[in-house]
Amino acid sequence: MLRNIPKILPPDLVKYMMEMGHSDYIVIADAGFPGTAHAKRMIRMDSVEIPELLEAILPFFPLDYFVEDPVRLMQKLPHEPEVTIWNTYDELLKKYDKDNAYKNFAYVDRLDFYGEAEKAYVVIQTGDTSRYGNIIIQKGVCV
Repeated sequence: MLRNIPKILPPDLVKYMMEMGHSDYIVIADAGFPGTAHAKRMIRMDSVEIPELLEAILPFFPLDYFVEDPVRLMQKLPHEPEVTIWNTYDELLKKYDKDNAYKNFAYVDRLDFYGEAEKAYVVIQTGDTSRYGNIIIQKGVCV
């Protein structure tokens, strides 16, 4: 047992975050994401919402300031309504990004996002049912 690790973070996720090097990335996926088909490592967290998981991860997870887009979202179609969950992500990222790596989201088409998931260090599948809740966060240098 360790101190000050949020209880929401399962041991496997803490282990994976410790193993990751700079430029590795995590996909935090919503309930409908085809995680099993697109993950080399996967953690299921069916009772967790993405914002609460992000809030637990980001204090420990430096974003990659060597790349233009350390945070990527799945692109919605032009005719679809605005995605309100992205506002919450924006607030959390601004709150915890100590290196000022995060400027704006980059958007990735759905099929390309699946390809990114296949290269991710780990995919975390949550029970979140928000439309377009999927997010990629890329790890930076810990200094």
